[in-house]
Amino acid sequence: MNENNELLMHIYQTADMGVKSTTKLLELLKNKDNKIKKKLEDELKEYESFKKKSEKILKKKNVTPKGLGMMVDIMSKMEMNMEVMKDNSDSKMASMLIEGFTMGTIEMNKKIENYAHDALKDVLGMAKDLLKFQEQEIENLKPYL
Repeated sequence: MNENNELLMHIYQTADMGVKSTTKLLELLKNKDNKIKKKLEDELKEYESFKKKSEKILKKKNVTPKGLGMMVDIMSKMEMNMEVMKDNSDSKMASMLIEGFTMGTIEMNKKIENYAHDALKDVLGMAKDLLKFQEQEIENLKPYL
């Protein structure tokens, strides 16, 4: 797989994981009175947009988009279930989300650095846009702490 496809696949996987985990968290908070739910809905829309864009480009290149795998999904959902059962306060949810976004920004920074000279500008631009979104969400979630 070439550098562009690898970076696109990382964008797709990051967005896919974001869609799945945000959807799951919204389900867990469905009947709760959390103020953070609106923020989660906005995040979900952004993740869906990145997922669709990267998926479309990958398919044009005859590359089948692949998520991170069932084991990662299961572990993520189990951890989220336990965290929400222990404490579903907005502060705890923001903390959990900031942790996830922080891990995502670290990985995205590594990918951008690794592919800075080899990837096409539009693919690199999409990666940088996703990174900006992740960094901005960390800031947007701080008031909930």
